[in-house]
Amino acid sequence: MEVLFYCLEQKSLEDVLPGLLERTCERGWRAIVRVDSPERMNALDLHLWTYSEQSFLAHGTAETGFSSRQPVYLTTSDENPNGAKVLFLAGAGVPSEWPAAKFTDIDRVVVLFDGSNPELRNAAYASWRTATDAGHRAAFWKQNAAGKWEQEKSPTEDATGHS
Repeated sequence: MEVLFYCLEQKSLEDVLPGLLERTCERGWRAIVRVDSPERMNALDLHLWTYSEQSFLAHGTAETGFSSRQPVYLTTSDENPNGAKVLFLAGAGVPSEWPAAKFTDIDRVVVLFDGSNPELRNAAYASWRTATDAGHRAAFWKQNAAGKWEQEKSPTEDATGHS
């Protein structure tokens, strides 16, 4: 399994998620986006239809139906009705154990978290270490001052920015 951590510091989840989902769909992969509340799911549902004047992301929820045919499926639970191989954890916390039984049918997990939250940042660093120790390919991405993504070779600093 591949595990990608995205530390959101310069841009919001709503700014970053559509581009990641577009690239996922361009590769022919299906995705699950798991969030922490029905309110967040409904807000993302609307956002994915309206984030760009030139395009939208075809997606659905349990309420919209046709779950098995959705290229992107939004949920608050562990379900995977569209047979997705990519799981986006967006505001649903940072996994503390790898491998997790609930990820057995997933090839790639993308963890998006608020980098300004010291608890989430520390949890992400710990999760990255646990994932690599379990033999998973893990990468940790941060935004530089210009908002461009850069991969950290070995994220070991604490929430204060110290190693």
